[in-house]
Amino acid sequence: MKNRTIYAILISLCVIGFWIFENFYTPATYSDSNGTSADVVESNYLPSSTTGEIVEHTNYTLSYSEPHEQAEWVAYTLKREHLTYDDRQRPYFIEDPKVKSKSADWRNYKGSGYDRGHLCPAGDRRFSEQAYNETFYTSNISPQDKHFNAGIWNRLEQKVRYWCKKYGDLVVVTGGVLEEGLPEIGEEDVDVPNTFYKIVWRKQGEEVRVLAFLMPAKESQKPLQNFLVPVDEIERRTGIDFFEKQSEKWQAEVESSVNAKSWKF
Repeated sequence: MKNRTIYAILISLCVIGFWIFENFYTPATYSDSNGTSADVVESNYLPSSTTGEIVEHTNYTLSYSEPHEQAEWVAYTLKREHLTYDDRQRPYFIEDPKVKSKSADWRNYKGSGYDRGHLCPAGDRRFSEQAYNETFYTSNISPQDKHFNAGIWNRLEQKVRYWCKKYGDLVVVTGGVLEEGLPEIGEEDVDVPNTFYKIVWRKQGEEVRVLAFLMPAKESQKPLQNFLVPVDEIERRTGIDFFEKQSEKWQAEVESSVNAKSWKF
């Protein structure tokens, strides 16, 4: 009888310990490191923020939307030297300590049926452990259908890496279209975007070459070119001014049309 009591107590302690670990344990922040860092996006090319919550990490910048519990955009520079195939151990998803209200807990995604979809891809940040780990802040993820995440969205991310190898430095701005009436998951009501966008640009001499993609959040076998739209269309859908610090003339020329002639698909 005494052994059974001890056994029951030990089991109870294990259950309590596991529950505490699951609900209260938070690994150390990924922000402080002396490791290699990427160049940040030039401030005069950053988008506007509809929320005023700009967060700067070593390897990307984001604008966080507390009502939607995710970033409305994430912006980063991608260079050829960033494209390594270094094997990295996936760290924990943790809340972003730089978001004033704290970003959504990763547990909101448990049992939801949605992937924790990276906005700045971990695959673009394999060049250092700290850069890779930084992509696992929950401010850098958004709920995505698993077939979309592993399918056409992944193919677009791979195409961006291909363009970087071919043309050199790129700037990428990406996020979900955050609007009213979206479905929600978890106790914190994380919104599930119906549509995602990605804007990719590079300088070619004195000119800027821009591509903008707008994709329904579901798998598709259609060519990537089918999802090209003018930047103006994404601005209309999101309320974000993606090149707000450029002249009106420049914006009118660059944002109003689709020009894919300088990009190999």
